[in-house]
Amino acid sequence: MTEIKNILVALDLSDIDNTLIEYASFIAESLKVEKVYFVHNIKKYEISELFEEQLKDINLDEIIGDELNEKITEKFTSSVSWEVLISEDPYSESLINYIVDKYVIHLALIGNKNKSRGTGVVSGKLLRLLKCNILSIPKDTTPAITSIWVGTDFSNASRKVFKVAEKLQKTTTAKVKAMHVYNVPLQFSPYIPKEHLDSKIENHLKEKYEKFIKKIAFNGELTSEIILGRDIGIAEKLISKAEASGVDLIIVGDKGRNTFSSLLIGSVTEELFNQDMEVPLWIVK
Repeated sequence: MTEIKNILVALDLSDIDNTLIEYASFIAESLKVEKVYFVHNIKKYEISELFEEQLKDINLDEIIGDELNEKITEKFTSSVSWEVLISEDPYSESLINYIVDKYVIHLALIGNKNKSRGTGVVSGKLLRLLKCNILSIPKDTTPAITSIWVGTDFSNASRKVFKVAEKLQKTTTAKVKAMHVYNVPLQFSPYIPKEHLDSKIENHLKEKYEKFIKKIAFNGELTSEIILGRDIGIAEKLISKAEASGVDLIIVGDKGRNTFSSLLIGSVTEELFNQDMEVPLWIVK
């Protein structure tokens, strides 16, 4: 795994900022990163002409910068160095992508605001743009990791996901479980009894899992679970089970390939990313 040295945290002056700052402090301290960059984009074009006259002599950059510095000083308790970056750009996604490249960011923390109002930057475009890992944090998330679920389809692309989980387990002593969600191919269902089809595929997947785990040589404690996702979509199934199980973090790759599962293929990862989840989601690029 590429070492996480620089972290970006996207702030927008909404209530979720406190959660992001506190979680960034936890991750920065756990992973012993070098620097954290807190980024805010001022969209001046959204300010109505009605207020242009009142705001013309006000330095918004300075006022917002002071506010953010005060809040971060209070909420960010890690000893890791940090800096506030304020900019004006019509598109927050493009700005974040620029900063990721310029400051060699390895992990971007963003707020999961898919079903709430505000200027959140969560979008499929951001997922596709950024070359770094992305960690989506729901509002009021407790900054702690004791239970991690790792999505896998047993492909080479998913090996990198376990490297992140391995690193986090060493620093947080969290329990790690490999999760595989599969769907039975519908075209076979009319011709093969359900119980035969399910058991055959499940045994096949268990064999694949054992071979895969030996190949990746996970250096830590690891359990596994295989889930049938026929009744609902793969992303929805994983989320509902994770939330019911009190999982602290789900880690998936940005792509993958498998006959019976599309858990790590871009479309499903994007579906997870765009859900209003209660569990933080770490997407490994």
